Amino acid sequence: MRITTSSARRRRAGYGAAAALLGLLAAVGSPAYAATGGSVDRTPDAPPGGHSTQAGTTGAAQGAAQGAARGAVQGTAQGTPQGAAAHGAAQGAALGSTGVPLGISRLAQGAGRQVAITIDDGPDPRWTPQVLETLRKNHVKATFCMIGTKAQKYPELARAVAADGHQLCDHSVDHDVTMDHKPVAYQRQQILDGKAMIEKAVPGVPVTYYRAPGGAFTPDSRAIAAASGMRPLGWSVDPKDWSRPGLKAILSTVQGKLPQQPTVLFHDGGGDRSETVAALKEYLPWLTEQGYSFSFPARTTP
Repeated sequence: MRITTSSARRRRAGYGAAAALLGLLAAVGSPAYAATGGSVDRTPDAPPGGHSTQAGTTGAAQGAAQGAARGAVQGTAQGTPQGAAAHGAAQGAALGSTGVPLGISRLAQGAGRQVAITIDDGPDPRWTPQVLETLRKNHVKATFCMIGTKAQKYPELARAVAADGHQLCDHSVDHDVTMDHKPVAYQRQQILDGKAMIEKAVPGVPVTYYRAPGGAFTPDSRAIAAASGMRPLGWSVDPKDWSRPGLKAILSTVQGKLPQQPTVLFHDGGGDRSETVAALKEYLPWLTEQGYSFSFPARTTP
């Protein structure tokens, strides 16, 4: 088959990009991350303090390198612009190492009348126990998006959440809602250190999601999260309970706006959450009466 000069040039560029990426991943000494394309040289379920341990990183690095190389080669060989090739490399790296999609999850697992309850900004010594008690009484398992510094400050509360069978979500180190305007290195530090803080507070329990503070995701932050085994997590119903709009307003939003397989956003930290607790006490039984069942946010489907 005759190969045109431009086609050959694109192929050579693809192989060059792949080789450079593989070389960089091989050269990175820190097991926490590789700094190219948002790909992270990190196992999905690292042990507490795993951001500073060498154990178990070789397989993840190899998977990330292989996936990144495939993405780079495909992007350049098909004649896509350089930016698209780099994005393909980032996607390949994340999926190659963990299989977690980069897309933001906004749906509950399952099909039909499932709903995912998510709880943000804790743990908090006053409100988290009340939220846990309400969930327990209604036989509901939720996903708690914890701020790293708070999990570090209140590890017993983080462990209580996990002990009740709830899922853990990384909500960054200290909830910087301007992360999407910060350098990639800063985003990486916020994401990976936040995850490590939660893992240290709750040894042996995986942190399976990452929710950007204020929803401030970037392509890089999603790739970093996915490559570290965390599905980027959004929401589809937001009652803005953090602003304390009143019980009636919260219930009106969460009961009146229910897309298929909704992911509903609540908060157990960041201020007075009495309205949130009151809303959950009414909302959870109401969902059951409407024929809904409870699940966690989708993790493996795009």
